[in-house]
Amino acid sequence: MPVAARVAARLAAPLDVLLVRKLGVPGHEELAMGAIAAGGIRVLNDDVVATSRVSDDAVARAVESQQRLLDERARTYRDDRPPPDVTGRTVIVVDDGLATGASMRAAVAALRTQDPARIVVAVPVGAPSTCADLRTTDGVDDVVCVVTPASFLAVGYWYDDFRETSDDDVRAALAGR
Repeated sequence: MPVAARVAARLAAPLDVLLVRKLGVPGHEELAMGAIAAGGIRVLNDDVVATSRVSDDAVARAVESQQRLLDERARTYRDDRPPPDVTGRTVIVVDDGLATGASMRAAVAALRTQDPARIVVAVPVGAPSTCADLRTTDGVDDVVCVVTPASFLAVGYWYDDFRETSDDDVRAALAGR
């Protein structure tokens, strides 16, 4: 949200939130085996699931757990406001960075169901292969990865302050404060 709020302010564009939850590999939750988004969207990274030997039951448990959190955050952030109508509009989807890209692919899939004119993915930092893969992902019209370091290890390494954004901070950003 802090990155998206700055982009929206700079572009004088409306700011909203598209809720996505990463599905972490059990025992290694920072490694995304996939992600979910509103509307029943589920994206799995089959290579990570296979390499990490994650069972179908473990995937189902992760989806169930993260769906509960996604629903809770929707209530917290939206206050019964419907999502904005993006039909026929250009949508810029901003994240703090791209590692595996699972969360971004889920966000794009969720947005595509709403018939926007264009979807632009924008991040300050990303793994070079992930940024390249997103450029060929169905539904993505443009990708802006400002920095794609060859030695990319994780998004958090590229920030001086990578603390989790609080619910209050998200609500304040959505309220324009």
